[in-house]
Amino acid sequence: MKGGKGKGALRKETRSALKPVEDRKMGKRKATLKDAKKKVTKDKKAKKDPNKPKRPPSAFFVFLEEFRKTFKKENPNVKAVSAVGKAGGEKWKSLSAAEKSPYEAKAAKRKAEYGKLMNAYNNKQVESSDDEDEEEKEEEKEKRSKPEVHDEDAEDSGQIY
Repeated sequence: MKGGKGKGALRKETRSALKPVEDRKMGKRKATLKDAKKKVTKDKKAKKDPNKPKRPPSAFFVFLEEFRKTFKKENPNVKAVSAVGKAGGEKWKSLSAAEKSPYEAKAAKRKAEYGKLMNAYNNKQVESSDDEDEEEKEEEKEKRSKPEVHDEDAEDSGQIY
């Protein structure tokens, strides 16, 4: 038999060494990991522009729009969205290429419209960024042209105007 402390006592000692500092609720290691993760997630997400056109639906989703209407008429008791999606997926897989072609044509038409909208949107973005750049340059020129007045007498006397 071993004398003295066993593994349980050793674990308690290491835990006490890693216990949180009084003003923190968690240990040093965990705190730094969580802080690092928060900073990374904030940097990754970019703000979404509400004016940006939405992407067009694919041929399957164009089909699903029609399929939902017929499915709800045939099955008024089914309320689950997942059931409609599963039934629509099975139906889509069973369709032949000829049966899918009208949906693919609609999707292609919507994609072309989206392309036009995106070109217009991108042109507006470029124009607005050019306008903002010009405004910033003008502001910088104004700041440079106005000399800062520094009154040394007011500082020496301790008076603030």
